Amino acid sequence: MDILEILKAILFGIVEGVTEWLPISSTGHMILLDNFVSLNVSAEFWDMFEVVIQLGAIFAVVVLFWKKIWPFGYQEKIIFKKDIFSMWLKIVVACIPAAVVGLLFDDKINELFYNYITVALALIVFGVAFILIENHNRGRQAKISALSEITYNTALLIGFFQLIAAVFPGTSRSGATIVGALLIGVSRTVAAEFTFFLAIPTMFGASLLKIVKFGFDFTGGELVILLVGMVTAFIVSLLVIRFLMNYIKKHDFKPFGWYRIALGTAVLIYGLISMA
Repeated sequence: MDILEILKAILFGIVEGVTEWLPISSTGHMILLDNFVSLNVSAEFWDMFEVVIQLGAIFAVVVLFWKKIWPFGYQEKIIFKKDIFSMWLKIVVACIPAAVVGLLFDDKINELFYNYITVALALIVFGVAFILIENHNRGRQAKISALSEITYNTALLIGFFQLIAAVFPGTSRSGATIVGALLIGVSRTVAAEFTFFLAIPTMFGASLLKIVKFGFDFTGGELVILLVGMVTAFIVSLLVIRFLMNYIKKHDFKPFGWYRIALGTAVLIYGLISMA
């Protein structure tokens, strides 16, 4: 196994761990990084790798928020936590739009939208959205300040915002759902937590779909690359999630909006120069 490929897998894991949770688009960054530091793998493996590596990041959510997502407890007997079970039902509702479109049009979406122009425009558009929504919400009291206050209608609306990210790479799944949640009056903390929890079934489902399409036919080298990327993403995600939850207690999302605009502009310029 080439040590250089291991180092590349670590780099991809770091980028995934950082960008999966900050609202700046993990898929967009992975596509961009691939243009500069490509793994020496088949196109089929890469298509699977850039999605399944996200499982490492998802396990970080499970570890950090276990008490908030596990619906069972024990105090002399097993306790069923109705509020957590209700939250999971709402998450299932929020997953429906992206799940339906993903199952029906996954290959077509890859064919049409996985290019630098789509990534750049999505980065810029949602960057502007973050800035405008934060300016609009300044000084306003959030309508929803607890997970238990999210209704099924609210969950479905957030799910449609997640659908935008499922179709257009560069949007950012976390970015789209947080923008949607803020737009309908959800507080930053609750928006972030719901986004994290929503990622669990979404990313597990997307990863399973990609692995099934790939066929479980890994070489030894491919399996090592995938595991290294996932473990790295897991470790980095633990740090990034803690940072983000502390950050949003005192700050808004506008810096991420400006970053998206700057990066999207740079991507457009780079793409135009490359085609010249």
